[in-house]
Amino acid sequence: MSFVKVTEQSSLYDNLEKKTVEEILTEINYEDQKVALAVQKTIPEIEKLVTGIVERMKKGGRLFYIGAGTSGRLGVLDASEIPPTYGMPDTYVIGLIAGGDKALRNPVEAAEDDLEKGWSELKDFNINQNDVLVGIAASGTTPYVIGALRNARENGILTAAICCNPGSPVAAEAEIKIEPIVGPEYVTGSTRMKSGTAQKLVLNMISSTVMIKLGRVKGNRMVNMQLTNQKLVDRGTRMLIEELHLPYEQAKNLLLLHGSVSDAIKNYRK
Repeated sequence: MSFVKVTEQSSLYDNLEKKTVEEILTEINYEDQKVALAVQKTIPEIEKLVTGIVERMKKGGRLFYIGAGTSGRLGVLDASEIPPTYGMPDTYVIGLIAGGDKALRNPVEAAEDDLEKGWSELKDFNINQNDVLVGIAASGTTPYVIGALRNARENGILTAAICCNPGSPVAAEAEIKIEPIVGPEYVTGSTRMKSGTAQKLVLNMISSTVMIKLGRVKGNRMVNMQLTNQKLVDRGTRMLIEELHLPYEQAKNLLLLHGSVSDAIKNYRK
């Protein structure tokens, strides 16, 4: 298959500056409706990846995301939400972005063009065969991601790529290829739009399913969430009321004593 950058093809819409606000919003929304269907087609590949991650994490392995620009930011975002949502230490899901933390807010010139930098940064974490590396690149051509995946695969590490162009150089370096093809962007080449949304949906599916299969969810509840604000304390308290049939204040005190819904339930039932 010849490599075609669908993400760089001209928008299906033109003269955007002449449209009304309602027309622009309606057209963007129409394009966004294509994203979930594109992601749906990649479920078999996502399933392979999740299965591999769960197997390795049960043995102490970790999940690494690596990307640049919007793709890198989405990986860091997904990784950063695992500890507060599921109570996992921040050492289990790790996001790396070309240019480091500075690049989360500001572009870092040429950071993504270094073919060896990604692997060098991964080696600082002592990445090994128990781990999984997921490269994220809307275009599928980012050298920072290509080099990381290539080296990881050569070292026997399970690799996957999330790209929005079919048959990309990034995907060619990965064992598992997740390619939601969402078509040209509403603003030509602006992959923070549909491509970014597709990547976010895929990342949500990966990390949420992994955490569920690792037992971090009971029923449909985040029973291991960190109690970092009053909203979450109240949510946890109400989970205990529902599960243990306790008065509000008793449930709240039990929650605060043990630090999570899961531990509170275990200790109450001892």
